[in-house]
Parts: sequence; C-alpha cells; structure tokens
Amino acid sequence: MQFAKRLDPLQFNVFADMDRAKAQARAAGQNVIDLSLGSSDLPAAAHITDAIAHSLSDTSTHGYLLFNGTRDFREAAAIWYEQKFGIAVNPETEVLPLIGSQEGTAHMPLAVLNPGDFALLLDPGYPSHAGGVHLAGGQIYPMPLLAENAFLPIFEDIPIAVLAQSKMMVLSYPHNPTTAIAPVAFFEKAVAFCREHQLVLVHDFPYVDLVFDDRNSLIEAEPGNEEEYRKLMAPSIFQADRDKSVAIEFFTLSKSYSMGGFRVGYAIGNSELIAALRQVKAAVDFNQYRGILNGAIAALTGPQDTVRTSVETFRKRRDAFVNALQGIGWQVPVPPATMYVWAKLPEPWTQDSVKFCTQLVQSTGVAASPGAGFGKSGEGYVRFALVESPAILETAVRKIAEFLN
Repeated sequence: MQFAKRLDPLQFNVFADMDRAKAQARAAGQNVIDLSLGSSDLPAAAHITDAIAHSLSDTSTHGYLLFNGTRDFREAAAIWYEQKFGIAVNPETEVLPLIGSQEGTAHMPLAVLNPGDFALLLDPGYPSHAGGVHLAGGQIYPMPLLAENAFLPIFEDIPIAVLAQSKMMVLSYPHNPTTAIAPVAFFEKAVAFCREHQLVLVHDFPYVDLVFDDRNSLIEAEPGNEEEYRKLMAPSIFQADRDKSVAIEFFTLSKSYSMGGFRVGYAIGNSELIAALRQVKAAVDFNQYRGILNGAIAALTGPQDTVRTSVETFRKRRDAFVNALQGIGWQVPVPPATMYVWAKLPEPWTQDSVKFCTQLVQSTGVAASPGAGFGKSGEGYVRFALVESPAILETAVRKIAEFLN
C-alpha cells in the first residue's frame, strides 16, 4: 500500500519507543514504575461520576449530539470562565466543546494554515501541537525555550522571512514539559506581537489549576474569595486579549477534574476562530456522549474542593520527589506548576535522553519521558510525571540512584 506523504513527519515518536521499552522491561520481570505519562491517577469526584451514571438510564442521551444540544455545557463553561477570570464569555459564539484540548490543538491548524504556511511552536512543547501542523501541510518554526530565559520564547529572534509566511503561534503555560509559568506581562507582549504580524494566537491551557503557590496554599485560601484564587492561578491569555481580538484558548477537564479518560474540554475565544474550528469539527465528528457533558457540567458548576485537594496532592508528591532527587545529589529546580519534574540530565547522558530513559527502564523499571521527544531544545532533559504516591516516588529515586551509580 502507498500512504499519504503527510504521515512521514509523524513516524518519529520517541514515546512509542518508550512504550516498547516498558513492555520489554515488564517481559523481563521488572516491576515498572511508570512516570512517563501525564495521566492523573486520581479519581474523578463522586458528583461527576454520579451525573454520568444517572445519564445512562436516560434514553434521550443515547443519540447523536449536535451543537445546539451542547448549550447547557457551553453555558456552564462560560460561567466557570467568567467566575475564574472575570472575563465575560458568550456561550453561543465564543465557546466550542472539544474531545479534550488535544482535539483543538490538532485541528486548529486545519482552519488557519494553508500548505507551506509557518506555525510558531514552543520547543520543547507538547507533541500534538506539531502533529496538527504537519497534518495541515504547514511548516514549523521552533521557538527555543531556555532556562536562562525562564523557558519563555524570545520573539525578536524569529526571522523576518519566517514571520512573513507565518499564520499562527501556539503557546502553552503553565508549560508541559518545563513546568514554567508565563506572567500576564509576557502574554501582553505575545498578543501585541501577534496583532502586529497578523498571527492567530493559540493558547493550550490544561494546567490552569495545577499551580503551587508556596506562599499561600490553595487549600487554605478562603472559599468564595475569587480575587484571592485568581492571584494563585496561572493567567489566561484573555487577561491580555480582553476583547478576544486574536486568541483562542483550550481547556481540558483532564487535569483539574481528573477526567482524562472521559475526553472532554472546550475552546474559548474569538468568535471567528471558534466558527472556523467548528467547521473543521463538523467534518470530523459530532460530540461526546451527552452523559459525559453532564458530568463535565457537574464538574464546572459543583464543589471545587476536590480540585484544591488534587493540587495539594501533587504538591506533596513534588516535594517528596524533588527532595529525594536532591538527596542523591541530583539538583533539580522545584516546579512551580503542572504535574511534572523537568530535570537536566547528568553525565554521560547530557545529549542522549532517549538512551538514558530506555536504559533506566530496562535496568530499574522506572519509566520517564526523554526530553528529545518534546523537541530539539528538550534534549539533555528528562520529564518525570508525578503520578504515584510519595512512597513510590521515593522508591523510584532509590532505583535511579542505583542506576546512576
């Protein structure tokens, strides 16, 4: 068989290589501690799963779900957003349900790029951002993220010739994999830059709630004090683009509400961009099962204490893992956000993160994600996902110490 050339750039996938390495380790008798995937091990709250379970006996939920049938969910998303950020959102024209935020980042290039157009992507960055550009026939200009720049891109370094062919920029903060947070001032600069160069600004925003403010714990913040919570959260792109002139933002319920397997999220943004993405979506799928959206409505409108508890759970895991790594002499920065630790590799693996990760899982059963899988600028790093209890994370570090020695 002959397949489309658009599949060619999708063939390199170090995560598939890691899956094979994990399978080989298990086959060899290793007890694998899998810290390679950012899939939360925490359960969805009972009021969420109860709403989904109740929907199953309602036969009216068993058919196709078209856009008009998602109104309740879109209204809940708009209210949630306004309460969280103080920004008004029109549920009819500025909200679109998504099958996870990855659907948005993968399909948005189809609505924006013509073949040969450039997309400006973070390097390192989430792999689906690049995959969507490849499928649209676009070109990628990687914006390097370096520790000395607080893992923020330097827009002035983008060549004029590339900008002349560019149609979109993709940002994502808090950032996977580096864990960096972008301040509102950076977003203001990004919005101004995109306006100047007529770029669509896409912001992937899955880790909005997973921020560790060590000066004032989220779990101790007084419920109902919206201003207090806003100070503790990562900023939205629309705090810099309040009239939604150039931007669209993707949110998923996978991280904040532990609903990764339910595949539900939404887009907020410029009404023309929402309409364009809706056209692409209409050609590809309908929507999720209505019961899943009922669960998402329960998540967005119900008690938020489980979100704060989840943040504290990941904070404790972060502290246990970082302290253990530092205890064996591996100095890593304390992540300010997300559910990851981004660690610079020691010798002799400073330029071979794939080899480090494959040998680590084969020798110890500890699986991690090689930085090279996130882009050229990710080489020399490894990402650990904090998806196990502190005790298991400390066990993983002991195994890592044995490997390093």
